[in-house]
Amino acid sequence: MQILSLMIGPIREDFAISDTQFSLLHGLAFAIFYTVLGLPIGRLADRKNRRNIIVAGVALWSAMTCLCGMAKSFPALFLARIGVGVGEAALSPPAHSLLTDYFKPERLPLVFAFYASGIIVGSGIAYLIGGQLYEFFEHSKSLEYPVLSSVKPWQATFIAVGLPGILVALWMLTIKEPPRKGLAKSTYQDNQNQALSISEVLAYLSENRRAYFSIIVGVSLLSILGYATMAWYPEFLQRSYGLSRAEAGSRFGSLFLVAGLIGSALLAFTSYFFARRGVNDICMKVVLFVALAEFIPATLAPLMPDVDSALIFAGILIALQYGYFGIAISALQIITPNEMRAQVSAILLFSTNILGLIVGPTIVALLTDFVFVGDEFLNYSLALTSAVVAPLAAFVLWRGLASYKALADKAIAASH
Repeated sequence: MQILSLMIGPIREDFAISDTQFSLLHGLAFAIFYTVLGLPIGRLADRKNRRNIIVAGVALWSAMTCLCGMAKSFPALFLARIGVGVGEAALSPPAHSLLTDYFKPERLPLVFAFYASGIIVGSGIAYLIGGQLYEFFEHSKSLEYPVLSSVKPWQATFIAVGLPGILVALWMLTIKEPPRKGLAKSTYQDNQNQALSISEVLAYLSENRRAYFSIIVGVSLLSILGYATMAWYPEFLQRSYGLSRAEAGSRFGSLFLVAGLIGSALLAFTSYFFARRGVNDICMKVVLFVALAEFIPATLAPLMPDVDSALIFAGILIALQYGYFGIAISALQIITPNEMRAQVSAILLFSTNILGLIVGPTIVALLTDFVFVGDEFLNYSLALTSAVVAPLAAFVLWRGLASYKALADKAIAASH
């Protein structure tokens, strides 16, 4: 997905589309099936082999990324992006459930921070090499051969980043499916399972609605900032400071990689430290802290007069924004019975992607196109979005803190 952010200029030029149309390609096309299919996939993962579901998903989204590079029109690229979303929908719900069965509750902040760091590393590398790959193909004589003559540099870039995913899918076959722990029912077998019915899942969520609503909606609001940042920051650096596509990708990618990993490590070890000392709601408190702390850097970064100042504030934002998500996953998994963990993760992803993937990039584009009316005002759109969303997320998380603590205390006591 991050490769797409670096290809805004070439794709807009080839297909003659606006920022708003691109935002739909970046967000809506991916999110439609990623969010909707995540729910039935989550239910399937709570009943069947989770490892195999992950393998199929990785293989599919890698193949569809390659197909993005073969698209010859905006509708074709839109459909290929939908395919990427279908594949990626099969990763997180089963992975969250699987990892929770491998580790004790107090270790989950570290585990999911490490898991979420894959997003940081992958995104950072994508930004780092994406622009370089594009420039390599732009000047490469290999695309002059007849069989490749119709492939544009941005298309070749998609193909190059999609192919290694097939090898990752094969490697995933070496992962073992662990026994299920923390069951609400006493017996559970894949061939004759005692999975909870949909009505039982809904009843549990309704009974504990304040805690679940707070964390799911609060994290979803924070995701607006996350996806807006990933979608528009490389382009913002080009428009506001005149950086080349390769330089914007390289500088933002390096920052994303370093700041994201630092933030992830700091927040994870902080959560682990307090969790070991009996602060059962520490994961929720960390997410609330992030919502409060990122307001200033998120709002100021796009308004800085020079690129270095902008990147300093952006680094603080990235450390917070991309360090908290593993903690949020832990918070949700800790309070959820095994038979519905993948389903609840799918609900979280449904909500974060409806708000994040669709609203995040799109609201920034709409502000640029219709409120500030000019490509050069992208920075104001990013600042205004941050100034509104971060405080709202903090309020929602604060409202559910007490309810979450009561549920976490009960769940962790039962696990020992």
